[in-house]
Amino acid sequence: MTVMALDVGSKRIGIAVADPTATFALPVGTIERTNLRRDLETVLEFAASYGAGEIVVGDPISLTGERGVAAQKMDAFVEQLARVFSGEIHRVDERLTTAQATKTLIAADVSRRKRRDVVDKMAAALILESFLARRGRDARS
Repeated sequence: MTVMALDVGSKRIGIAVADPTATFALPVGTIERTNLRRDLETVLEFAASYGAGEIVVGDPISLTGERGVAAQKMDAFVEQLARVFSGEIHRVDERLTTAQATKTLIAADVSRRKRRDVVDKMAAALILESFLARRGRDARS
């Protein structure tokens, strides 16, 4: 079973999947948000097409470590996702992942327009890489 990650924003959801060995993350798509029902349907379509048995969701904890409004919205999203997805759902601190993805794209001289199209799926890949690294460390301990 594959692991899939989501970077859930107010306008888009970035999606990444792990390679078959669960060693690294591949950014695979972006969903333009419409409404919760359709967003979840599209997430499930991605999960089915990649054979995802686990979904990792970025958890927007504030820089001070508190759970603010964004985290509460994510709690509600994950609660709804859990109702329709039968696999495991994991949460990973996503602080600064979008900023890191944007910085990487700027350094690579990617145009602003193109950055908007790829930054969310790159952030999802960073979230997934963080999860995979932690899982690898836990397995070795």
